[in-house]
Amino acid sequence: MEAGIVGLPNVGKSTLFNALTCSQAAQSANYPFCTIEPNEGIVSVPDGRLDRIATYYKPQRILPAALKLVDIAGIVKGASEGEGLGNKFLSHIREVDAIVQVVRCFEDDDVIHVAGSVNPLSDIDVVQTELLLADMQLLENALPKVQRSARTGDKEAKQRLEVIEACLKHVNEEQPLRTLELDPAAKKIVDGYGLMTAKPVLFVANVAEDDLHGESPLVQVVRDYAAANGAGVVAVCAKLESEIAELDAADRDEMLESVGLEEPALAVLAREAYRTLGQQSYFTAGPKEVRAWTIPIGATAPQAAGVIHTDFERGFIRVEVFSIEDLEIYKTEAAIRQAGKLRIEGKAYIMRDGDVCHFLFNV
Repeated sequence: MEAGIVGLPNVGKSTLFNALTCSQAAQSANYPFCTIEPNEGIVSVPDGRLDRIATYYKPQRILPAALKLVDIAGIVKGASEGEGLGNKFLSHIREVDAIVQVVRCFEDDDVIHVAGSVNPLSDIDVVQTELLLADMQLLENALPKVQRSARTGDKEAKQRLEVIEACLKHVNEEQPLRTLELDPAAKKIVDGYGLMTAKPVLFVANVAEDDLHGESPLVQVVRDYAAANGAGVVAVCAKLESEIAELDAADRDEMLESVGLEEPALAVLAREAYRTLGQQSYFTAGPKEVRAWTIPIGATAPQAAGVIHTDFERGFIRVEVFSIEDLEIYKTEAAIRQAGKLRIEGKAYIMRDGDVCHFLFNV
């Protein structure tokens, strides 16, 4: 699973990406298309629960969950018609699983806004309009072939035609497909086309250094828009975060304290991007390592076991599960078991975020 970082030119996308991935790549602060091919990076997902578990195991290493981020070049008005290398950039967006849109919420005379003035809602509208137009073109191009297949009486083609027509109607009403209610079968069809407005979205309000908590009117309009459209919002000062990312641990803590932050805003962003992708974590623990494993929300126990190794899923017998809270109360697995707090779950068990697990399997 991966998320694509998108936005207009000069909103701080690449600064944010480089800070997230601790990249030292040179960048041009004021050149609209400095990212031609998408840069990719793997980002750890900070999770305080790992340290809580590690307290009782003293492991040799701690491994957090991770997510893949793709930095996609700036979108401009007319991208769906090829403006600003738009077709190439839109194809990169089509390949990711979620969209992280960076929206400029700061004034700076030294960083020119591509539209000439800072207007977060206008920026959001430009990106959404281009994605809607691109989806519309894709659906209209797919329609004739599906219509021909449906006329032969093919049941699957008829279902596909119904889904495409419903999607076309929705985007023609200027509504993103993520707001269209679909059953699982229809959603699978939509996912197969890589339709961009069907992807979940997280907005990143790139704020000034004097608005680290995102309290300005510019950020509030983004929050209001996101709330009305079922999206999340994270306020981040990309400039400050890029400076923090280059510091060692001691200096980082000192700088965070000086600006009134408990942790880098990038940590919040990584967790929100993880959630936007529909992912959650379960943990395995032992003296060698304490590790977070990534699974989709709603995954079954065998599917979760398969993330460790396909043999675990194929030969799944059962999973032993306990909570971090019980670990903190009883201190050891043996005490948890003795207290009757160790759960034995079978193949139908739906994993919960934060489960600590031991899988039993036989191949």
